[in-house]
Amino acid sequence: MEVGDGIAKIYGLAGAASQEMLSFETSAGEVIGIAFNLEEDFVGAVIVGDYSRIKEGDLVKPTGKVLSVPVGDELIGRVLDPLGNPQDGKGPVFSGKKVLELFPVERMAPSVTARESVNTPLHTGIKAIDSMIPIGRGQRELIIGDRQIGKTSIAVDTIINQGRDKRYRTPICIYAAIGQKESKVAKIVQTLKEQGALEYTIVVSAPASMPASLWYLAPYTACAIGEYFMQKGQDALVIYDDLSKHAWAYRELSLLLRRPPGREAYPGDIFYLHSRLLERAAKLNKELGGGSLTALPIIETQLGDVSAYIPTNVISITDGQIYLEPELFYKGTRPAVNAGLSVSRVGSAAQTKAMKKVAGKLRLELAQFRELAAFAQFASELDESTRKRLVRGQVLTELLKQPELGPLPFEKQVAVIFAGTQGYFDAIEISLVSRRAALLTEYLEKMHREAILDAIRESGELTKEIEEKLRAAIEEFNTIEH
Repeated sequence: MEVGDGIAKIYGLAGAASQEMLSFETSAGEVIGIAFNLEEDFVGAVIVGDYSRIKEGDLVKPTGKVLSVPVGDELIGRVLDPLGNPQDGKGPVFSGKKVLELFPVERMAPSVTARESVNTPLHTGIKAIDSMIPIGRGQRELIIGDRQIGKTSIAVDTIINQGRDKRYRTPICIYAAIGQKESKVAKIVQTLKEQGALEYTIVVSAPASMPASLWYLAPYTACAIGEYFMQKGQDALVIYDDLSKHAWAYRELSLLLRRPPGREAYPGDIFYLHSRLLERAAKLNKELGGGSLTALPIIETQLGDVSAYIPTNVISITDGQIYLEPELFYKGTRPAVNAGLSVSRVGSAAQTKAMKKVAGKLRLELAQFRELAAFAQFASELDESTRKRLVRGQVLTELLKQPELGPLPFEKQVAVIFAGTQGYFDAIEISLVSRRAALLTEYLEKMHREAILDAIRESGELTKEIEEKLRAAIEEFNTIEH
């Protein structure tokens, strides 16, 4: 009856099911749509192919299938669109007449009895996150902040670190780019390739040039691919970059299909849109293979407004958030993680004992530093203990700074944070702390790799014996001229 802007209104089809694939028969061949709105006298469909080929009066047939995407190990290292078609110019994904396994893009989330509690860490390689806001396999941790302050960088560093974390098995990483510039996606793919991370990564891209219907599909496709690996008993990590644009796309489709607008013009079911996506992240129990799907959704805020509609929705669905603050970013603290507002509700359950031991003190000292720093601006003279606390806070803030594409294995993070919280860097000029920490990890790698670093990595603990060796090594390091 009507077509345009990626949607169509269809008369008839009384038996069509919600989310069913519909086949539009056009003069130029078949185009696929999805039944979206089931009204009394018509069906509203979202077209996921080229809608310009569809004309009023064309015939539409139900297919009896829900929208599904091909899955398999062949997808690893490839760039796909939300329908599973290759976008990287490397030819077809599945060669020959292989029987494809299809996974529906929308599935029920695993039930409570199918899950077990999150207990294995997923190391990001970023000191500030692994120590204070730990992420576990099967968790949903939101990365939230304004635009251009390093949200995607955290996600990319996390992917790169998966191949370097020798203690745990490498998860298959799926990066879903929703409404991003094609140049940005190309740059990320190139970076992953250079860092050797593309061998365990799949990119699902619905760039800004694609219609809203494909933006809407992209995260669900990425999730379905992740579920395939989870069902096989493997670990998977999905990054949704970003769900703000996903919500915009859903709002656009809903308003075109005349769904009633609610708050901020979003339709009433916008919360359900993201909850049914993020609830699919899980750590399965041993009977079901023990696989996991970890979700790192990204949300873009406008001028730091975390209390807007979509940010509050996603915060309430996830198990914590990593909040990036513009003020910290512009002061040169990168990653600009605000340790006070960031939280992980799984927390230390998914942390190695070694990291738990050194990180407890770190969070406390940074919190005290923030309190004191606010008062110290107005005080002309400070007593000795206050001054020491301020110095320690500045040292730890400096230690947590990290360059892009420089994720650190957790055993090196443990050594550096231990040195910082035990006061071994307090006498050094603040501007030299980062360099000194880098030299320390280099020294430990060369001189004490087996006795200290390998021991921490293999046991996951900082025993008394290792701690004594680490202290002796740091003291020895401090006597060397740098």
